[in-house]
Amino acid sequence: MRQRASAFVALLWLCGLLTGCAREPVERQESFVFGTRVEVVVYGVDRAQARDALGEVLREFDRLHRLLHAWQPSELTRINAAIAAGQPADINDEMAQLLADAKATALRGEDLFNPAAGALIAAWGFHADEFLPRRPDAATLSALIAARPRMADVDIGAGPAGGHRLSSRNTAVQFDLGGYAKGYALDRAAALLRARGVRNALINIGGNVMALGRKGDQPWRVGIQHPRKSEALASVELRDGEAIGTSGDYQRYFELDGERLCHLIDPRDGQPVRHTQSLTVLIPATPGAGARSDADSKPLFIAGRDHWQALAVRMGVRHALRVDQDGSVTATSDMQARLR
Repeated sequence: MRQRASAFVALLWLCGLLTGCAREPVERQESFVFGTRVEVVVYGVDRAQARDALGEVLREFDRLHRLLHAWQPSELTRINAAIAAGQPADINDEMAQLLADAKATALRGEDLFNPAAGALIAAWGFHADEFLPRRPDAATLSALIAARPRMADVDIGAGPAGGHRLSSRNTAVQFDLGGYAKGYALDRAAALLRARGVRNALINIGGNVMALGRKGDQPWRVGIQHPRKSEALASVELRDGEAIGTSGDYQRYFELDGERLCHLIDPRDGQPVRHTQSLTVLIPATPGAGARSDADSKPLFIAGRDHWQALAVRMGVRHALRVDQDGSVTATSDMQARLR
């Protein structure tokens, strides 16, 4: 079954935390892109200016959706087809930078975040708008695990006419940027809003949230979704430029033979992660904070109870909260200090 309810719950909780939003100078727009609900809230500017900025942000989200879609025709599927055929692909500056950043992020996450393993995601049926409860063919799964596609297999060099050319030493590489695109979109939205003179805003893409400025005389406060209840597990104040992101087994999953099988796949064994319900990271205001809030939660989600905190230290992630499969909650000391 397809699970969409959690994204709506998170947005409802977010709106509930925007105290008095109907009576204050707040402008908001919603849409549905990246397979999830998005909401952008602007505070404290002229309504016409706010609507102009919000319209540009939503158009940018649509552009990125078309650019980075992993199974509908897109720039990303064109690149994947070239790799599968053993051919190089010419790419523009934006795609070169985005994939170079994803490569560096994968290295930081010790390849547990693996955007090159899109074929594994597809094998489990998650390259579809509606999920059919089924397991992959055993031989297919074994072949994909043995092929070990990684971002380290990918090279990006100079192309003709001053562009870039991408090649892969491994034809099993198939990009799926679902664990990176929402965060990249947060950074793009923040840049567009600031360029339009918007200094105070909240951007929410399916629970990945970035804050700009404040909501009047108070900081923005958002909820961390409870992975098994229609309520927040906790809330946290976001400072200017900070971003928070959650990976959870409640967003894209199906149930089969009494098991919850989610889209977060461990690239080491090709299996959906069962030991973690959710993992939330908060990233300080730094360049690329949005992308990090999306991508850095993935390796920590996959690492498991005994390893996630040590990996967080190696990755430089100081604010993180994990919900185990048994429902127990653990947070780093820096994250505990931010929670209510």
